[in-house]
Amino acid sequence: MTPADLSRTVLHAVRRAVDEDALRAPVPARVRVERTRPGGSGDYACAVALQLAGPAALPALEVARILRERVAAEPGVGRVEITGPGFLSFTLDAPAESDRAVLAAVREQGLAYGHGDALRDEIHQFHHAREVRAAVTAQAVFRLLVAQGARGRTTCEQAPDPDWVRLGVTVNAYGTPPTPLTEIRPVPAGATAGELLERLGPDAARWGLLRAAGHDRAALGPELLVQGEANPLFRVRYAHARARALTRGAAALGFTAEAAPYGESPAEPAAHGANPAAQAANAAPAPYDRAARPLLDLIADHPGVLLAGARHRAPDRVARQLEAVAHAFFDFHDSCPPLPAGDEKPSAAHRARLAIAEAAGTVLAGGLSLLGIRAPEHL
Repeated sequence: MTPADLSRTVLHAVRRAVDEDALRAPVPARVRVERTRPGGSGDYACAVALQLAGPAALPALEVARILRERVAAEPGVGRVEITGPGFLSFTLDAPAESDRAVLAAVREQGLAYGHGDALRDEIHQFHHAREVRAAVTAQAVFRLLVAQGARGRTTCEQAPDPDWVRLGVTVNAYGTPPTPLTEIRPVPAGATAGELLERLGPDAARWGLLRAAGHDRAALGPELLVQGEANPLFRVRYAHARARALTRGAAALGFTAEAAPYGESPAEPAAHGANPAAQAANAAPAPYDRAARPLLDLIADHPGVLLAGARHRAPDRVARQLEAVAHAFFDFHDSCPPLPAGDEKPSAAHRARLAIAEAAGTVLAGGLSLLGIRAPEHL
């Protein structure tokens, strides 16, 4: 069960409770679930009972009890607890099944993984100054909202800078529009689009303009061009390129990715002439669940990060998510190599590791695309 599945499961429980007249309250358009914070209970938590308590004219704890019995009966949910004033905490059943569902969703949806229709009823008009950071930010926010089903357009106070086109910025109109609008006014970049393009090129310029929160000054120095792990943009793009290289390497060795239960690598058939030690390693369980967990969690959280970035007009959240995914990818890659080495034969463990690596690469490419940044397959 993915976080999106759990959200729909809780929403379905609310509808059932209302239909059965156990709860008299309007059914919300969506239910938000979040990963439990450190020290909390369960895998995910939800505040829907507190949200419905007022309209239902019931204590939040009572609403939580009504919903708990309905959610607990759903497949994939292992345990539902009520904590604090009425929070629902969920422990998912069969984590390997949940992980496979996430990886299957990434494979099926590709670069659109994390896109949805949560904001399908919203229409926005973003208005910004004739300033490069405001223009790039407005365009990125617009992309994030469209990815969540919203509609809208961007307008500028004055005629746009012609160099904005090279940064992927389009403006629907300029001047003061007659309709309600949302202003996008981050701290100015202190440079023109032409200057940034000349010094940094389009990808590094966009990353520098979007990586910092809007109320912070953007870092736009030469460090954005450093080809090393100290540069977050390089690290993100290199992680993507490395993930794609793993797929090519696996194809050369004659195997492909397969999402298997992590930590449960079935024995492979003996290969003629195989090194006994390597054969034993292939047949043994693959104890890499601990190393895979941070990366798998970040992949599962990606849709929620994209939605939060859209709702809060914060493309910097997406940039930080990509940095975290890249960091976890390299930790996982170093601890659990997806490709066999030496006399090793490709095993179920390698296929499962490759599935995780490929999903990470897809998340990185999709996130960069929403920020308007290329994700090269070779670096």
